[in-house]
Amino acid sequence: MKSYICLLICMVISLTLLSGCGITNSDWEPTLYETVNNVDGVTMVSLEETVSSTGLTVALENTSDKEYIYGEYFSLEKNINGRWYQVPVSIDGNYGFNDIGYILASSDVKEWTVDWSWLYGNLNTGEYRIVKGILDGRTAGEYDKYHLTAEFTVD
Repeated sequence: MKSYICLLICMVISLTLLSGCGITNSDWEPTLYETVNNVDGVTMVSLEETVSSTGLTVALENTSDKEYIYGEYFSLEKNINGRWYQVPVSIDGNYGFNDIGYILASSDVKEWTVDWSWLYGNLNTGEYRIVKGILDGRTAGEYDKYHLTAEFTVD
């Protein structure tokens, strides 16, 4: 009888400790980006009326005197308990993006629409952000790469 009580107490303690650890799904890795939105004069915002569980449109605005380049590549992250985690892709194997460069000229605003259902499926409710790389071409073949984010909520 004592061994059953001892076993029961150990199980209760173990479950209590595990529930307080904030264990997340092992597929969710922390963000790769420590520094984002650090390009002077360039911003990216999500257009709230376009947000769905499968895509959205962002507006990229360049108020600087430089020209920037961005492409099709993006990634999604979810805010879990105040920290950003990479949303796991829903397909097996390799995938890729069109290797194209869109110019974001000085004093320009561009809208970019994305449908991520092919890569992430439908997102659950929560707070997310989309991450896009943007290049500042100093000279031919030389550039600085930055990362812009736009936060959005899926209801």
